[in-house]
Amino acid sequence: MKLPNYYEFLQISPNADPETIHRVFQFLAARLHPDIPRTGDAEKFILLRQAYEVLSDPASRAVYDAACAKKAAKQAPLSKSIDFMDNLDGELNRRLALLALLYSRRRSRPEAPEVSLFEVETRMGFPRDYMEFTIWYVYKKGYVSRADNSALILTVEGVDFVESQRASAPVLNKLLTNGTELSVADGSDDEQVNAARATTFAVKDERRSGSDRRRHP
Repeated sequence: MKLPNYYEFLQISPNADPETIHRVFQFLAARLHPDIPRTGDAEKFILLRQAYEVLSDPASRAVYDAACAKKAAKQAPLSKSIDFMDNLDGELNRRLALLALLYSRRRSRPEAPEVSLFEVETRMGFPRDYMEFTIWYVYKKGYVSRADNSALILTVEGVDFVESQRASAPVLNKLLTNGTELSVADGSDDEQVNAARATTFAVKDERRSGSDRRRHP
């Protein structure tokens, strides 16, 4: 089972304040509600409500953040094993690593191939400020495109490049062989998130019960 990345789905920072979370939820709910023509999406709306239920409550959000930190600790960033800083070779490695990440997502989740800049930064362990030239190059070559939210998507040209260069590029072959999926997690993380969601409901029920007791002594 995969731990859903609610921050990525909402396109907000993990440090976002409650007001921002509420504002983004309202905006997306108005677009994704199943009754809305053209933009309505029942599955995404369900995920949106789950994200809001967890992130809008401090207790459940704390449990969720702890589960995310645990997942991140299990998967070392690519910068630990690949040189991204050595002048030209480092730049070439950044390009190959980025394309490998996008290729992995395209293969494993063809229905949702987008990879956010936050994901790229986290998985590569490399500040996005140093990725601007890399992203510009692969975009201009036609290997990637951008979604409306600026997330990156591998194109057909990008797929052809990765598959044709794998045999001659050791770094690329290493990345694809070892696996570069961005959202790998075990079931224990989902159990923690479910516990967080249950905690949210329990707290809300307790608040309602307390309110009822005050109204009806």
